[in-house]
Amino acid sequence: MRAEYDFSKGKRGALIPQKGKTRISIYIDNATLQAFRERAEASGTGYQTMMNDALRAYLAEAEPPLTESKLREILEEALPQAKRLTRRSSGRAAKASRRSS
Repeated sequence: MRAEYDFSKGKRGALIPQKGKTRISIYIDNATLQAFRERAEASGTGYQTMMNDALRAYLAEAEPPLTESKLREILEEALPQAKRLTRRSSGRAAKASRRSS
């Protein structure tokens, strides 16, 4: 062994990073965590894997994000008169026609 080691170029973290997964810290209710641990133990899998699968299943069933084209479709249904309005009128044409009459 050396008397001293140089850690000035050392990096924190896992020695072998996993691809496709990120380590995070979150707060989970104790009851929820206990339920996942019990179910995972009964099925012979890890509770974190089970939680990941549950989150993935939720996202698959959740509504997709609102896209620009879908928003335009909704607005056209709600505001059909908006198609006729292309730009704001300053009122000059209406005032001029009233003056000439």
